[in-house]
Amino acid sequence: MFESMPSLPADPILGLTVACRADTNPNKVDLGVGVYKNEAGVTPVLKAVKQAEAQYDASEASKAYLPAQGTEGFLAQVNDLVFGEGHSAVAAGRVATIQGTGGCGSLRVAAELIKRANSHAKIWISDPSWPNHASLLGSSGLDLAFYPYYDRDQQAIAFDQMMAALANTGPGDVVLVHACCHNPSGADLTTEQWQQLTDLALARGFTPFIDMAYQGFGDGLAIDAQGIRYMADKLPEVVVANSFSKNFGLYRERVGTISIVAQTASQADVVKGQMLNVARAIYSMPPSHGAAIVETILSNPELKSMWLSELDEMRDRILHLRQSLVKAIANTGCERDFSFIERQKGMFSFVGITPSQVEELKTAYSIYMVDSSRINICGLSSSNVAYVADAIASVVSKN
Repeated sequence: MFESMPSLPADPILGLTVACRADTNPNKVDLGVGVYKNEAGVTPVLKAVKQAEAQYDASEASKAYLPAQGTEGFLAQVNDLVFGEGHSAVAAGRVATIQGTGGCGSLRVAAELIKRANSHAKIWISDPSWPNHASLLGSSGLDLAFYPYYDRDQQAIAFDQMMAALANTGPGDVVLVHACCHNPSGADLTTEQWQQLTDLALARGFTPFIDMAYQGFGDGLAIDAQGIRYMADKLPEVVVANSFSKNFGLYRERVGTISIVAQTASQADVVKGQMLNVARAIYSMPPSHGAAIVETILSNPELKSMWLSELDEMRDRILHLRQSLVKAIANTGCERDFSFIERQKGMFSFVGITPSQVEELKTAYSIYMVDSSRINICGLSSSNVAYVADAIASVVSKN
């Protein structure tokens, strides 16, 4: 059966990581893989997570299955974190939330749910977007379309082009939007742009599908969720996929949620039952450990305060690295303006160089990034930022 299966090319980002590990250059820099790293280049376990694990492990009395939707305490804390305490849609019972298996699992459950609701739905994805969006959503059998999002010449959101493209949507269509810290561009919608997009959703009848993987890494928990909160208040239906991999550092625990904002509380109950049925067919029951950590932290004032402080430190480090890179490139005398990197949010940005220049950075300097020039800001540190800046200025000056 398997002898005729063709081999597939390696994932480009994972392939970069393998190549970087094999590189013997002591100055090598991995700007590819999309995980948070501290100054030592390590993805740390947060102190709040360590303490929450100890508390939960000491109190855990059973390894029986969780409820299919996750624990009520976890879901209540997540709704407050995502939608804000006392949000009108939550208070009205219009929000159906269940635990998912990380952001990827949550996206896939949402896609399968959308297919059940409307098998002819078209999902519009930003160009560019996280590459796995197309795989996760398209493999459900739904049709995909793409709308322009990022102007590489202006290094900013192509908002007018985006809105013009989305004016071609219709009722039953779904528009995928990044809540914050857009991956891969780092360019986020402003408050006014969220409002205009909401008005367009009302006018065209499409349903927003918001992916929030980086809450707290942009401008803070509340601002990073502003689009979700505004749309949930103004629109009859919104789909939200949420991940705790980054802001809690729980990458390998696969903790996420799927939330559907429905028109009425009774519709939300129906949707919740359908979501659970979809999840049952994919992974049956949700995992416990990561969600228990999140619930323990968010329900304990001392641990929550510790987590918020650590989250602030991660966000501040990302901002500082952006500022440091821009300053270091400018200090080389490079004539090109890279200040856009400082204005963008989260872990990712396009450097704005060509694939051949990306290749030169790899071969001549052992600096690894994907061909699009998307970099993970967290691969930088105080010890390598000047080296990276000099290398970028060098390859740019040759053209």
